[in-house]
Amino acid sequence: MAAPFPTPTTKWHNNTYEALSPTRPELSAKGKTVLVTGGGTGIGAETARYFAAAGASRIALLGRREQPLLETKASIERQYPGVEVFVASTDVTKKSEVDAAFAKFLGTDGKVDVVVSNAAIIGPQESVRDVDGDKFIDAVNQNLRGALLVAQAFLRHAAKDAVAINVSSSAAHINFAPLFAAYSTAKMAVVRLWDSLASANPDLSVFHVQPGVVDTDMNKESGGIKAVGFADHVSLPASFMLWLASPEARFLKGKFLWANWDVEELKARRKELESTTDLNITLGGWPFGRTGWKANWEW
Repeated sequence: MAAPFPTPTTKWHNNTYEALSPTRPELSAKGKTVLVTGGGTGIGAETARYFAAAGASRIALLGRREQPLLETKASIERQYPGVEVFVASTDVTKKSEVDAAFAKFLGTDGKVDVVVSNAAIIGPQESVRDVDGDKFIDAVNQNLRGALLVAQAFLRHAAKDAVAINVSSSAAHINFAPLFAAYSTAKMAVVRLWDSLASANPDLSVFHVQPGVVDTDMNKESGGIKAVGFADHVSLPASFMLWLASPEARFLKGKFLWANWDVEELKARRKELESTTDLNITLGGWPFGRTGWKANWEW
């Protein structure tokens, strides 16, 4: 399909494709330990399936509703009998539940290789002028608190070269939907949270992803597919995130990426993207243009 948004790649995808295949050796997750929040349905569940297909040995699914978690677990273990799937009914805005889920999955000394932070809420669908202030702040707080608690648990259990993928939204950087003021604000705040983690822990790889317009429960709540007039297949963000967790995508760490962008074209721009702030959320042209900068102080 033709790209419905401006894009840095000439190809625009709305379904998975060969470069994102879990059968590619370069994307192997063999022996990896993976944790997905919001893992019972939709993008989270499909992402877990792709990691299972790529050979992950252990996968944790966290979400509020237990039944979808159990159904996804059964589906994955039936299709990939060598994969151990752990589930925990978890409200990511509650520290005790997040910490308990990580600890039960990983034990005292276990490490996690990949965390997909996917849980979120839409919040009130109103403009800044009309939104109830308490509902606005509550939605921002819930999204930000959930991301913070997952990030903190991730840091306690992260393997040396672990990967964290923040499932974000185009609403974090494009003002195309004034009725999503709370969601947009929350998503931008969550990007900065994960960027702060990445800055303090350079051995870890953090990515931000706009997953596309996928027919999930949350998307239906926001009226997304009807509003934009097209849909992306759930396999696209799932396989894109599998690719991001592979060594092949390390040159994009810290970037904000859309799952629709063609990875072969991104790979062809590796040197340019590694050495500039292109695709980072930053202030363009300052202080040192596209080449970025490093602080010359120590705390």
